[in-house]
Amino acid sequence: MENASRYTPGAAYGAEVRKQGDTWTLELVRNLSHPPAKVWKALTDPEHLREWAPFDADRNLGVEGTAMLTTVGAPSPHVTETRIKRADAPKLLEFTWGGNDIRWELEPSGKGTRLTLWHNIDKNYIAMGAAGWHLCLDVLDRFIDGHPIGRTVGPDAMKVEGWKQLLAEYSKQFKAEAAS
Repeated sequence: MENASRYTPGAAYGAEVRKQGDTWTLELVRNLSHPPAKVWKALTDPEHLREWAPFDADRNLGVEGTAMLTTVGAPSPHVTETRIKRADAPKLLEFTWGGNDIRWELEPSGKGTRLTLWHNIDKNYIAMGAAGWHLCLDVLDRFIDGHPIGRTVGPDAMKVEGWKQLLAEYSKQFKAEAAS
């Protein structure tokens, strides 16, 4: 396993914010060099989620129904009941997490996958959410590549060299105050 302490995130990219009524949605797009089926497994399999995601799942997320997600890095255990609304392998995954909607769309792109994440998020946390998901998706990509660096979420994410710069870039991009 590559040492996560040597990981430095790149510049902010591939993110947009949309507002519809009172709902704010963060959209992140990444092009991964892996086929959709491999990315799907990383998004749904509990063992794979433990390598990169900001939550643990009590079951495979690739089947509609109820699952329990445990937030990683929270000051105290935070378990939420999640409803998997759509699971259309290996194309679309929609669920709720902590009262927010999350949607993953996987599209074949050459030999890889165009991965799009939509996350409804409190407007005060959009920049932090973008920076956090940026790190998660970097870790996901390295994990799928076979070069895992270990999950980097919550307080551990904020210790990554380059975190403050990444947060500042997303804050500037979204014209938001960086949450401390």
